[in-house]
Amino acid sequence: MTLARLAALHGVATSYAPSADRTVPVPDATVVAVLAALGVDAATPEAVSASLDAAELAVAARLLPPTVVHWHAPDPPSAPPSLAALPPGTRVRVETEGGGAADWTAPGGKAEEVGEAGEVVPWPDLPLGVHQATARTPDGRTARTTLVVAPERTPQPPDRTHGFLVQLYSLLSARSWGMGDLGDLAEVAGWAGRSVGAGFLQVNPLHAAVPGTPTDPSPYRPSSRRFPDPVHLRIEDIPEYAYVRERKRLDELLTAADALRRSVLDDGELIDRDAVWALKREALEAVHAVPLGPGRRAAYCDYLAHQGQALEDHATWCALAERYGPDWTRWPGALRDPRSAATARARRELIDRIDFHTRLAWLTDTQLAAAQRAARDAGMAVGLVHDLAVGVHPEGADAWAQQRTFARGMSVGAPPDAFNARGQDWGLPPWRPDVLAASGYAPYRGLLRDLLRHAGALRIDHVMGLFRLWWVPQGQEPTAGTYVRYDAEAMLAVLVLEAHRAGAVVIGEDLGTVEPGVREALSRRGVLGTSVLWFERDWEGTGRPLPPAAWREACVATATTHDLPSTAARLTGEHVGLRHRLGLLTRPLAEEQAEDAAEVGEWLAYLARLGLLPEGARGEEGAVRAVYRFLLRTPARMVGVWLPDAVGDRRPQNLPGTWDQYPNWRLPVAGPDGRPLALEDVVSSPRLHGLMRVFAPGAGTAAAGVRTRTAPPGARPT
Repeated sequence: MTLARLAALHGVATSYAPSADRTVPVPDATVVAVLAALGVDAATPEAVSASLDAAELAVAARLLPPTVVHWHAPDPPSAPPSLAALPPGTRVRVETEGGGAADWTAPGGKAEEVGEAGEVVPWPDLPLGVHQATARTPDGRTARTTLVVAPERTPQPPDRTHGFLVQLYSLLSARSWGMGDLGDLAEVAGWAGRSVGAGFLQVNPLHAAVPGTPTDPSPYRPSSRRFPDPVHLRIEDIPEYAYVRERKRLDELLTAADALRRSVLDDGELIDRDAVWALKREALEAVHAVPLGPGRRAAYCDYLAHQGQALEDHATWCALAERYGPDWTRWPGALRDPRSAATARARRELIDRIDFHTRLAWLTDTQLAAAQRAARDAGMAVGLVHDLAVGVHPEGADAWAQQRTFARGMSVGAPPDAFNARGQDWGLPPWRPDVLAASGYAPYRGLLRDLLRHAGALRIDHVMGLFRLWWVPQGQEPTAGTYVRYDAEAMLAVLVLEAHRAGAVVIGEDLGTVEPGVREALSRRGVLGTSVLWFERDWEGTGRPLPPAAWREACVATATTHDLPSTAARLTGEHVGLRHRLGLLTRPLAEEQAEDAAEVGEWLAYLARLGLLPEGARGEEGAVRAVYRFLLRTPARMVGVWLPDAVGDRRPQNLPGTWDQYPNWRLPVAGPDGRPLALEDVVSSPRLHGLMRVFAPGAGTAAAGVRTRTAPPGARPT
């Protein structure tokens, strides 16, 4: 019981409930390891007792938590509960981030302590922002806290908008250097907004990757979440490119880039990120030698000043990684500390390389801005939707620069569930909730602010992580992990505040196991959820497909995601065959196929009964259109079209549970026959335009007056 009390004080769970009728105890060894990662000694019974006494004394003596949230409501303002609970007569001074100040006195004290004539001093109407508050009690005790004043809700999208979900690397144009780039992103945004009335374009995380041989291609295990990867740069769009003197070498690089692109589009080779970066890096070295003009230099200096220490740390890691390798835990001892004297000397010695990497960050930022401008200029109501990965690579730049913020020896994952009996370990070190709170959530605020600079919306992967994360001790199986709780109110307040400042919509990926109350809390703050057709069933009742009118409004409705089969693969059952060939099935093939066919048949029959399948049950393209007609019948504020669905691609971009068995994150968009399609072919595809007519104004969603044929159970399009 003593260990359980100590764990509870630090937000560490000693049991979890995988289902409503089942509770699983967490091994004591796990609780002890997690507490150690939080700086709490629980190695022996004596240590547990001493740590518990210290924690309880600290709680009793604490006037205020390290971070306080105040939701800025339109009603007459009232003090946040933690401030309202201060001893009567406590004086509070708030220093706003804009340089102003406001004073308040906790009510209940003597008249001279409250205000003239004994009146109660009202809580000041503070501006939105991150402020500092200092409290002083009548008996002389003081406390200082970060005060986050946030609006009640995030900005919302238009009443209804649709757009595309795109893995940028997979969309190569005739100008790409072997993988899709930010020039392609601007082009597809301009086309989608003007030609098919799209309101948004959601892309995979563009975070900086950890270099390697080969580089981890997953965009969800980056080196840094704060800074984008320069591999996405369109080299020819950099103004200084035109002034490079070594034109012969640039021409040779262009020829090599053309061959690399053709190897993917014409020869069916996989996207080779490392080969692309080798070419671009050499070109960027030549571009870097060109002096910036006065205006460009001023803009670059503004960017450096805005980013400050965070950018310097990121570029320093990049420069050190060039010399010592990308795993900072293997660097010479003193260089593992970003604040050591040795690292300071290295910064001076490597100043040219650091400038190279800060310049690349700036160039990538400018092209991201251009892509968002292209989207807005094309009439998109939202524009680009960027994606925030749940964590970072343990060997990367963020883990080095912010290592005191991360829990050592821990990895984020997921507990065992109906889909994965062994649980999951994602290999991502978690943020320490205590350090985040003590810093006023500064790393989190900086991360959000940078991601939202050029975004109309932000998708947060595994948004449940704002509430709790499954921590797995290093060397242990995922089943031996436990949940660690975060201050969800503070995490949400910072998110809502930064989204408000950017005028951006927020989308939470809330698929999978979600604890009670989380979706309600997110909805209350205006965070949209994610609803995928195949998972939307009446789970508490009949188990049948959920009627479109019963879907939630505050969501992005989609037919699939990057981790799931394309709609064509789902409808044809091809995804089951793929998993069988890779040895991923847990049951006999015939059993899996029969269950899958029954599910697809049920959906097709339902779509037909709703009048959404005028083409009949035996046409794959018609069935895909019916799926999207169904999504348009729902009240969802945003409807996302998986771009490969529009051209009949049957291959998943990522197949969970595989590493080298399947080319995850390395496939170009392809047609039904598996042949890669260039961006120019995608946007001119008759199949795509047939699907997009479903979204045309006045097209309707019911195909009224068209005779339909109900599909028998188990029927599949051909």
